[in-house]
Amino acid sequence: MNTPVMAEAPVRSRDVGEIPFRRRFAWLIRREIMENRSIYLAFLAVAPLIVVGFAIRLATMPGKLRAAAALDALHQHAVIEQPYTFAAMLLMFVSVLVSLFYSVDALYGERRDRSILFWKSLPVSDLETVLAKAAIPILVIPVITFVATFFTQVLMLLMTSLRLAGTGLSVWSQLSFGQMTWVLFYHLVLGHGFWFAPYWGWFLLASAWARRAPFLWATLPVLAVSLLEKIAFNTAYFGQWIAYRFSGGPVSGPGNAEPMTIAGVTPVSWSQSLTSPGFWFGLALTALFLMAAVRLRRLRGPS
Repeated sequence: MNTPVMAEAPVRSRDVGEIPFRRRFAWLIRREIMENRSIYLAFLAVAPLIVVGFAIRLATMPGKLRAAAALDALHQHAVIEQPYTFAAMLLMFVSVLVSLFYSVDALYGERRDRSILFWKSLPVSDLETVLAKAAIPILVIPVITFVATFFTQVLMLLMTSLRLAGTGLSVWSQLSFGQMTWVLFYHLVLGHGFWFAPYWGWFLLASAWARRAPFLWATLPVLAVSLLEKIAFNTAYFGQWIAYRFSGGPVSGPGNAEPMTIAGVTPVSWSQSLTSPGFWFGLALTALFLMAAVRLRRLRGPS
């Protein structure tokens, strides 16, 4: 009776060891989403508020649309797109907050609650774990933000169409929804994900390093370097670089006095962004931060 069980044991062990990397990585991503529900619950909380607020706004929108008819084409488009831009910007702001708080707590939290002892017992390396955690703010949250924004704007568009039915006005003729959606996806994935990647890498490094108060460890060194540069050299290059990264760099348009639209947020092409030296420098810096975080996770035990 025991012989078949003993014969199957090596096979099961070998099967576990041969789990492909993509399956292990997908499992790690699912684990992060299941353990950190704020990744998607924040958007489920904010998106309905936007829709409700827009429904109230619709009471005055027909009059504003008629007034916009006397404007030039650029300003007409800006007036029509303004509430959609506001909805996208608000959800982008939520995505930045969610990414920040997730990254700061990602590696510190598992040491604080001692769950790191369980996860280290699994056949998953520290590198895979850190890469999965980095993928949340770099890829997963931007995609969730895009999905939440897309469905929010679709509801807004349908509500506007119903409200204007019978008035002779059409929001479809003034709103380039397809272009707006594509630019939104481009801006979120390339901008909030990969262009902001040095921020998320630094926060993960601080999370792996800190034994207490990871947010302070993430912010105080930055403030100290900026202050030291100002005192020693009377310059602010480091602070300007931080602001340049946060402003979006090549994935955001230059400031001007024209009305802001979603289509104007990202006027450069994918090729222009991907050939930008600043883009690749940021990814290289992110890789250094993540390598350090992997090393610290390997050495650090529960807090």
